[in-house]
Order: sequence, then C-alpha cells, then structure tokens
Amino acid sequence: MNWLDRSRSLAPEGFNRWLIPPAALAVHLCIGQAYATSVYKSALIGHFEVSQTAIGVIFSIAIVMLGLSAAFMGTWVERSGPRKSMFVAASFWGAGFLVGAAGIFTGQLWLLYLGYGVIGGIGLGIGYISPVSTLMKWFPDRPGMATGMAIMGFGGGALIASPMSTALLKAFDGFDPVSDGADWIASGASVGKLFLTLGLVYFVVMMYGVANIRVPAPGWKPRGWDASKTKSSAMVTRGHVSAANAIKTRSFWLVWTALFLNVTAGIGILEQASPMIQDFFRGADGNSAVNAAVAAGFVGMLSIGNMAGRFIWSSTSDVIGRKRIYMVYLGIGALFYVVLAFFGGSSMLLFVAMAVVIISFYGGSFATAPAYLKDLFGTFQVGAIHGRLLTAWSAAGIAGPLIVNGLLDLQGKPGTMSAHNYLPVLLTMVVLLVIGFIATTLIKPVDPKFHEPGEELAPATTKGA
Repeated sequence: MNWLDRSRSLAPEGFNRWLIPPAALAVHLCIGQAYATSVYKSALIGHFEVSQTAIGVIFSIAIVMLGLSAAFMGTWVERSGPRKSMFVAASFWGAGFLVGAAGIFTGQLWLLYLGYGVIGGIGLGIGYISPVSTLMKWFPDRPGMATGMAIMGFGGGALIASPMSTALLKAFDGFDPVSDGADWIASGASVGKLFLTLGLVYFVVMMYGVANIRVPAPGWKPRGWDASKTKSSAMVTRGHVSAANAIKTRSFWLVWTALFLNVTAGIGILEQASPMIQDFFRGADGNSAVNAAVAAGFVGMLSIGNMAGRFIWSSTSDVIGRKRIYMVYLGIGALFYVVLAFFGGSSMLLFVAMAVVIISFYGGSFATAPAYLKDLFGTFQVGAIHGRLLTAWSAAGIAGPLIVNGLLDLQGKPGTMSAHNYLPVLLTMVVLLVIGFIATTLIKPVDPKFHEPGEELAPATTKGA
C-alpha cells in the first residue's frame, strides 16, 4: 500500500494543476449523494413504519460524523496526504451503504443508523476535507475559486444521485406508470438494492480520484504569480495561526456561528425537498400536482443551485471579500425565506426560484469557508482548522432536521400536509439567518498575539504552470 503514501503522490516538475480538480470532483460528486436522501425518505418511513424524525435522524448522524471525523482527522489528513485519506474515505463511504443495505433487508433500523449514519458519515468527513487543502495549495492565486471547484462537487452530487436513484428504484420495483400511478412510493427491498448498487459504484468512482490526485512540490507556485503583489485587505492576515490557537479566537467562533445558522436553515429545505414541493402544491382533494418524478427533478434542480452557488459565490468572494459575501448569504437568504413562506404556494416557478437561490447561498457558505479561514488564520494549518469548523455542520445536521421534522410532525403526516403547514418551519429559518447576519458583521481580523512566532507569508519558487 506504499502507493498511498504522500511521497508517492508528489507532482513532477511541470505538472498541469488543472488535472487536480477532476480528481477532487470524483470524490465530492460521490459523497454529495447525501443531499439526495429525500428521494427515498418516504419509502423508508413506510418500510420501517416510523416517523419522519426517526428517518431524518439517519441524515443527522451522517452529518454529525462528518463534522467529528473532519475535526479529529484533519491533522492526520494534512500529514498523510490526499491520496491515502481519499482511499480511506472511499472505503468507509462504500461500506456504509453495504451495512445500511443489510439494515433495510433485515428490518433493523439501528443497522441503517450504523451503516449510512456512522460508517458512511466518517467517509463523508474524511472525503470532504481531503482534496480541499490540496486544491488551495495548487491555486493560491484564487483560493475562493479553488475551494469552489472542489466543494461544488459535493453540492452537485444529488444532481446525479437523484435521477439515478429514482430510475433504479423503479427498475428494482418493476414500476408500472399505469397501475402504480403518480403517488407511487418505492418498496423497502428496492431501497436496499439501491444501497448495494450505490456502495459499489461510488467506491469505484472515488478510486479514480485516489489514483489521480497529486500534491505540489515544496515551494511551488503558479507561474507569474507573486504573493507580495496580491491586493491587501484588513481581513487577510500575513501571519499564520495554529489550529489550537484558532479555536481560541473570537473570529473563529463567529464564523462557526454564521456557518451553523446558514446550514441549519439550508437543511430546512434540502432534507425535506421531495415531500415539501409535493405538499406545497397539494389540492383540496388531497392529491398533489407534483408526482414523485417531478419531485425528484426538483431535488436535482436544488443540486444545480447548490453546486453552482459553491463555485459562483466563492469565486465572487475573491473579488468582493469573504465577509461581504457571507452577509449576502444570510441577509438576502432571510428575505427569500420570507417570500417562500408567504408566497411560495402561489406559483411553482416562484417556489422553485426562491428555493434554488437559497440553496445556492447554502452551498456558497461551505465553499467560501476554507478561503475565509485562510484569510483569517493563514495557511499553516488551514486544513485542520477547516475540519474543526465543520463541527458547525455536525451541529446543524442535528438541529436542522430536528427543527424541521419536529415542527412538521406536529402539523400532520406525509401526504396530508399543504403549504400553510410549513409556515412555522420557514419563519424559524428566517430568525436563524438574521442572527447569523448579526454574527457575521462582528467578525474582525485575528489579533496578532495568536500568530505563530516567525511564521510570515514567504515568497515561493515557480516550478509549473
């Protein structure tokens, strides 16, 4: 297994850095399947005969494990390099699906918690941070764009997983559009077969990324780029802060709060996407104007918004600054949630447009975060700091589904609700985003007392394109 060592993945002189994003995307597009869980959520509720909250907990466990594994394994990922860490991520992610499938086939919900939630969640966390730090090292001239390239894959994973999962579920179930109708819900057995298929396919695809990832040679920098000529900003440090010291600063916890609240609000739509659009356009006769296929298409559109936002907004942050872009995410996001709450049910076009933009802000906050940390704390241990920041995602993974599913459980059962039942949920999200906006305005440059002694941004040598 020596080929997994960091020393074996060192890029040769003249290596083209644009070969790295596809390797990173191979991992992030696979683990981004986590955003397509709503496609089979109703099927699992029926199969296990439990509440929305009981199934929503699966997603929550996965996100908790993502944050914890990223926080605790961040230093190991930096030390071991992207190839070894991406291999470990592929192994855990694939195994999580297989164990989860066993839980579905045997009717043991706890195995689904263990498989997809715990084991798969560890794969999520390690896979999420593995290529991010490497991409920032390959693109020091455009850190926002670099992190956007990697993390947009995670947001776009559902764009592939949602229609693919729907097609496979129909194939496994022997779906007949005449006899099964628009209100068809997949069987538990078909979801189990889906998990087996995804576990194997995703492992193979992620191994492509493992084989092709490279790290730049020490001292490498893009040809023609001079760090000393980079436009200066009060929010961009020229020192370096260790991971241990970063969590002692006020700025870290304000960024953590802003990310936590924005993610909690975003999960309010993502985790409930498929049933939500069906409920919003349910008629007085109890039938929805949106069938399962259209709902799956909506999940795919959210994935496009999530993916596009990660690249577009994080790249925009290279121009207008990280703090300003976070104020956009939270301030405009709160306004759009108000529109969705009171007017979303009047027009499907308005509903979809508002939801897609909100999710683009959700994705953008993730993609901008590593570059924001680089600005505040330098590059010394930015990967490990990023891992610690992702505990905000873990907390949101618990808070978001609990808030959404808890409030909806009080409103009614899946298939019986309509737009007005979502009003308490959406207005709660507005309050969270306003608090996050206030936290963002309070973020200041890090006090130099937290800087590592003698660690200053130093010029590097040019060795490639």
